[in-house]
Amino acid sequence: MYKNILVINLMQIGDLMLTTPVLGALRKAYPEARLTLLADSRWHDLVECNPHVDTCLFMDKKGADKGTLRLLAFARRVRKLKFDLVINLHRNERSSAIAALSGAPRIVGYSKPPWSLLFDKVMKNPSLARRDGNRRIPGTQHQVHSHMAVLREALGIAQPEDVGLTLCLSEAAAQQAEELWQQEFTPTDKVIAFNIGASWETKRWLTEYFAQAADMLAGKGYHIAFFGGPMDKDIVAKCCQQMEYKDSGLVHIFTGKVSLAVLAGLLRRCVLMLTTDSGPMHIGVAMNVPIVTMFGASPVPGFYPYDGRSVLVKTPEACHPCGIHQCQREGEGNLACMKNIPVAAVMNFVWELLDKYHGEPAYKLPPHYGDYQCRVIDLSKGEF
Repeated sequence: MYKNILVINLMQIGDLMLTTPVLGALRKAYPEARLTLLADSRWHDLVECNPHVDTCLFMDKKGADKGTLRLLAFARRVRKLKFDLVINLHRNERSSAIAALSGAPRIVGYSKPPWSLLFDKVMKNPSLARRDGNRRIPGTQHQVHSHMAVLREALGIAQPEDVGLTLCLSEAAAQQAEELWQQEFTPTDKVIAFNIGASWETKRWLTEYFAQAADMLAGKGYHIAFFGGPMDKDIVAKCCQQMEYKDSGLVHIFTGKVSLAVLAGLLRRCVLMLTTDSGPMHIGVAMNVPIVTMFGASPVPGFYPYDGRSVLVKTPEACHPCGIHQCQREGEGNLACMKNIPVAAVMNFVWELLDKYHGEPAYKLPPHYGDYQCRVIDLSKGEF
């Protein structure tokens, strides 16, 4: 039995959220162990209240801990904590180095050479797409399933208990979200969350498509809440300018104005989320929000919303999933993967979910543990 466990994931918001089921499974398997999570300091409010961990370590990899010497100093700090098990859940140099230099008697997970030489068990990550010549072959399973395989194969946990994505808010964040909601909405308002930004251009549905969808919803009396970070302000402004209902009082802009924890607190009050493949999408899953999302460049098996209530509309384009951040096709073919996901197809499933769940806010919907396979609509097969 391990007594002092470290789990490492220093990547982006979505990657971190997809690590949270592992924390729940480890807590069930080792209830007496001290469990620590190492994450990027930018995302501290997503995990600092996680009920499955005893404490968190945060690395300021873009600031105070940037650079080789700082990395080595951070690794020494980790080594002093005398972990007896380290699990690395992202295959990059920084995470691999910290795990390898931790001094733990057992080190498992994903790793890059040469650090992998110091691991006791190195695992492949079959959720990731791979290249075969000029082709990009999608992964074969979801990221969470790959992480659970690490627990089975490297630690011998025969049936890791999957409690799904977990995000708990501090009292301060929950209160701030409540006050902000009361300022913006009445108790009877039904609010649709829009997250239209994404880290890659090839993940973004067109702003005019989002605008059309928002107008259809506003025409039925739904309120539209735009979310996203400061980098999304321009595209949200562009989208709103294309809306007929932009001055109706039904459009609310939270873009760049709230922390991730407050975002989560607002999302749990929404009735549905229309989103790109993005970090906020996974936050929405953790907050129990039914989701409709569009995947163009993103690999479907690896990173779909981990939620059986949600719907993913997959592009019909044969170049899916390219995994390229900026489309290399020219002319009309540029961003064809997102252009060819029509508004009518997406809205068909928006209306379906709104009807199915009666427009109830996410916090009123019952939990559905174990039901994590979202519905994938493959437009290339004429499924709409």
